[in-house]
Amino acid sequence: MSTSVQVVWFKRDLRCVDHAALAAAAKAGPVLALYVIEPNYWQLSDTSNRQWMFVRDALVDLQQQLAALGGQLWLAHGHVLEALSELHQVLPQFVLHSHQEHGNLWTFKRDQAVGRFCRGHQLTWHEYPQFGVVRPVQRRVGRFHEHWFDWMQQAQQTLPEHIAFVPPAWLESTSLRPLTIELLPTNLGTDAYLLRSRQQGGRREGLALLESFLTRRSEHYRGSISSPLTAVSSCSRLSPYLAYGCLSLKEIVQATESSRAKTVPIHWRKSLADFSQRLWWHCYFIQRFESHHRMEFQALVPATDKLPRPFDAERFAAWQHGRTGWPMVDACMRYLHVHGWINFRMRAMLVSAATYSLSLPWRPVAEWLAQLFVDYEPGIHFPQVQMQSGHAGNSILRIYNPVMQAQKLDPQGQFVRRWVPELRSIDAMWLFEPWLMPVHLKQQQGIDYPLPLVDFEQAHRQLKNDVSQLRKEHNLRPAHGFNERRSRTGSRSPSRKNTPPDNQLSLFD
Repeated sequence: MSTSVQVVWFKRDLRCVDHAALAAAAKAGPVLALYVIEPNYWQLSDTSNRQWMFVRDALVDLQQQLAALGGQLWLAHGHVLEALSELHQVLPQFVLHSHQEHGNLWTFKRDQAVGRFCRGHQLTWHEYPQFGVVRPVQRRVGRFHEHWFDWMQQAQQTLPEHIAFVPPAWLESTSLRPLTIELLPTNLGTDAYLLRSRQQGGRREGLALLESFLTRRSEHYRGSISSPLTAVSSCSRLSPYLAYGCLSLKEIVQATESSRAKTVPIHWRKSLADFSQRLWWHCYFIQRFESHHRMEFQALVPATDKLPRPFDAERFAAWQHGRTGWPMVDACMRYLHVHGWINFRMRAMLVSAATYSLSLPWRPVAEWLAQLFVDYEPGIHFPQVQMQSGHAGNSILRIYNPVMQAQKLDPQGQFVRRWVPELRSIDAMWLFEPWLMPVHLKQQQGIDYPLPLVDFEQAHRQLKNDVSQLRKEHNLRPAHGFNERRSRTGSRSPSRKNTPPDNQLSLFD
């Protein structure tokens, strides 16, 4: 071999378009496209089989993309170091290319091990950013805003017209195999509930969603993303395709800005501007996670752990399985069981119900929801749970009243009746507060639905007292970058360079 083999290690970047690692490798020499199925990862407490099944779809789609370029995806099973060791034996001077992964602690340590392996064997490993996040650590402070806007305006990565791929004969002595559907297991992780309506993975599905959102569904994005009734169509639904890299963030940002420039109705342009802001927040949260990596396991503000939140197995199980006695909370949890997705406002309400109303510790709550979310993105998930549970030292306690949320977001009770069938025939006056219904009426109508585990008003009076006392005793301050505020200004477009946008909830300064 006159040139070194360029190994492209696909991780959470399952596409060929705007793929910096593949583009660089294709220009340097013969390419070996590699994906490693890592069973230990899929057995973690924050991963699940529903996520793997989405990835499985995406891998089949990626194989089709590579085949169209004249190549194929090679599959390994086990620890990535085992695959790299095998490759090193038959391709001693290969060069490794991959995107930077902003994952959980397990993937971070795995990547550290890969770095040590490459240094120990005098191998070059090139890592490329795929989000607008600044690395390394010492370069983060004060550079995020400028970096994000500059990076999103750069041209997307392009592939050369012709790509040389490694001949299969070079890999005959290894355990690597060209990907086929038969080699992809269907059961790698746990899943407590049958996922009957999961989004399908892959770039083709992601592109269809992006097109439908920008040309039709985004018109009512503004004002329609809070209710679970309207969010299912008005939200972009692109989050899992971003989480696993079926689409690149840059192509979504640029396509959104292009559509906004062509859109005439002002309300539609404002909706697209709001969506652009949320793409900015996507990277902001991940940047915070990178800067406060301990938040996966520890409270951002350690003193908040002094809040009385002991683990109560009965309360936790009731919340897990949608049997809290609060219809809107239970409807959202049951919807999540089946679909693997629910909108942001309802995710926040689920965390609030668990950690504020039921006084449960945040960590098992975070793990359970992470397993249920097909679009689980650690860099977004953990900052959100920390904020919504108060462990970021937030100045604003975001306590979601499930009765008020139902009255506002599901006024006719359609969502609750659909997902809490025990209450389907109940009179509207009792639907959101069935505990107020006289016992004899419950018996007459055969209502079998639990009472709330706690009194909402009483629990939150106690919570506010506890938080107030904790703030006085420990002089609590919000964690850096998590200082929430109420916005006094109108929405600002993220296309205005170096101007941090306000989002719907005015989360950060």
